[in-house]
Amino acid sequence: MPLHLRLLLPAFGLAMGFALGFIQPLGLLLGAAFIALLLFAQRVLSPPPWWGLSLLASIALAAHLLPGFRPWPLWSPRLLSVDAPPYALRLSWDKLLLGLTLLAWWLGQTHASRTDTRRAWGVALLTLLGIPLLALALGVVGWQVKWPEGLALWLAVNLGVSVLAEELLFRGLLQTRLIGWLGVWPGILIGALLFGAVHIPFSPLFAVVAGMAGLGYGLVFHYSGRLSLAIALHGAVNLLHLLLLSYPLRLA
Repeated sequence: MPLHLRLLLPAFGLAMGFALGFIQPLGLLLGAAFIALLLFAQRVLSPPPWWGLSLLASIALAAHLLPGFRPWPLWSPRLLSVDAPPYALRLSWDKLLLGLTLLAWWLGQTHASRTDTRRAWGVALLTLLGIPLLALALGVVGWQVKWPEGLALWLAVNLGVSVLAEELLFRGLLQTRLIGWLGVWPGILIGALLFGAVHIPFSPLFAVVAGMAGLGYGLVFHYSGRLSLAIALHGAVNLLHLLLLSYPLRLA
């Protein structure tokens, strides 16, 4: 896809957030600098410094460390599970910008062709069934079957913001580089460990579950060569979590 078309993705998200008042002038400036780094600086910087700067900037956006961004509250806190704390849905404009910019970058890359379809779908099925059971076994969730009001809005935000940004960051940007440096298995395992580590603030046991899920997403991406399949699997696991289990996590 031509650069000028790919550039429309993050530019639209940045402009929309600014127009609605959720991105302040400083955030607009930092967001534009991030877009320039991801989409233009790769041409003038050698790969190691470009990748390091891009990774640090992506982490800062994902962790809401950069000023000038304010989330859009979509749900007031509501009780989705009787054994879990209230959950508030919000759209994080910094994470949306991260996902859209990484997507614009990813669409401009050349991707290796891998079609080990049997292994990819086998891992996907194992992940889809095994991760909820692991979470139950570790006690971080309980059975809480439900069909919450506003499910479509939750799915749009979860899949289009959180899952998109996380998979592009951990599998698209991070795992591909780690595999290039360290080999297939070390690259996938380290990527999964880091994915689990960022979930430690929620719960150490939940970080174990997230790390195992990250391993599944990484293997599906590696075997299929399709990041879209890892994104779909991640979204499906999150949807099962919402519909069948304590959400977001069971109270201790």
